[in-house]
Amino acid sequence: METTLHIDNEARPASTQARFERRSPASGEVVTISAAANARDASAAIEAAERAFASWSQTGPGLRRALLMKAADEIEARTEQFVAAMKAEVGAGELWSRFNVMLAANLFREAASLATQIQGETIPSDKPGTLSMTVRQPVGVILSMVPWNGPVVLAARAIAYPLVCGNTVVFRASETSPRTHELIAEAVYAAGFPPSTLNFITNDPKDAPELVEAMIAHPAVRRVNFTGSTHVGRIIAEKCGRYLKRCILELGDKSPMVVLGDADIEGAVNATIFGAFLYQGQICMTTERVIVEESVADRFVDLLAERAATLQAGDPRVQAACALGPVINQNAADRLNALLKDATDKGARLRAGGHAQNTLMSATVLDGVTSGMRIYSEEAFGPILQVIRVKDSDEAVRVANDTEYGLSAAVFATDINKAVSVAMRIQTGSVHINGSTVANEAQAPYGGTKASGWGRFDGGRAVIEEFTELKWLTIESPSQQYPL
Repeated sequence: METTLHIDNEARPASTQARFERRSPASGEVVTISAAANARDASAAIEAAERAFASWSQTGPGLRRALLMKAADEIEARTEQFVAAMKAEVGAGELWSRFNVMLAANLFREAASLATQIQGETIPSDKPGTLSMTVRQPVGVILSMVPWNGPVVLAARAIAYPLVCGNTVVFRASETSPRTHELIAEAVYAAGFPPSTLNFITNDPKDAPELVEAMIAHPAVRRVNFTGSTHVGRIIAEKCGRYLKRCILELGDKSPMVVLGDADIEGAVNATIFGAFLYQGQICMTTERVIVEESVADRFVDLLAERAATLQAGDPRVQAACALGPVINQNAADRLNALLKDATDKGARLRAGGHAQNTLMSATVLDGVTSGMRIYSEEAFGPILQVIRVKDSDEAVRVANDTEYGLSAAVFATDINKAVSVAMRIQTGSVHINGSTVANEAQAPYGGTKASGWGRFDGGRAVIEEFTELKWLTIESPSQQYPL
């Protein structure tokens, strides 16, 4: 597969003709060759988006809605291409790939429904004869950057919501999933959006720090929309602060599943298996920690380990039935092995799975994890699930909050009043009672607290606030009297 830059809706190579390779996480073979943009290419994309903003920001809601709906259809029409690209570039299986496409298409349709919801309000005024109101206006050029792990749906929200608000977008694809990301740009172009409404660039990983800072610094960029690791998110936030650019960040997590003593154990195990091992645990809201009351811990862990042991790892390109594919690269596998060794050396009990072989790692369950182990606080971002036993719900809340992160959580209990009490005390952007930590609906606000970021990426009015400016507007009598 080969990818190009897309500026002014024109496919073009990098200005220096430079390219870079993406290799399969399963086999190591080259699967994608992509154009490697430099700062000059990035400036060209930003300036094209700035030119397009003048007209796109003035379009009516009917046109924006129609184009976004068409883009949703175009995304669905490319389903098989998305599946093939995700298998090759990021080791995703059929389930995660098709789930991504479905979510992305739904998100574009939800964004389309917001076209007539970008509204202000009237404000009472003490000045006689004055009409006072607020209006929401597009911001300008949005720089959007998303990772490889949910490449279709994360790209969709980074593109659709800014566009429906009347902004233009420069989308910097992940170096790990360039063809997957190019496919969604191609779907937007095929829908008929005006030239330069969306511009698409890729870059060699080694050029990322310099290139990204140049883009943030460009005067035409007015918002930065970033999804990725907390480490990189802090760098992005610092750069945005230096250049006084508002940013919206969704970062890392260690999502907890709290299992109380009266929980439906089988239901809790089902939700935990899904949340912990879907796409090898490489999802921002992956269930990394199960915090379970001692009274049901043995039964829960026995069933959990039994279920985890049935999940097989393999290359989804040649083993369609495998539940887990490869982790994203060998460095990730080595880091996971080090976390696992540290935990078992310090007394954690391995109940299922084990160390990665190359980039393949089985569904792994660690029981008896304590705060002295690295995996207790470090984000694993892989198929290792840790079990932490607690005496009661108060200790469960304390352990759930004993982390710098705060994106997603879940609580399993039969007593709904107690479950709600626990959910309200967990410091995360979302909590799901009797459901998985992995959950997404385009109409619901999604984002984190603490080191998991700030801002909301979905959900009606919440996302409109992120991608518009609120302006106070008054209409007054020209003959009014002033004290001076």
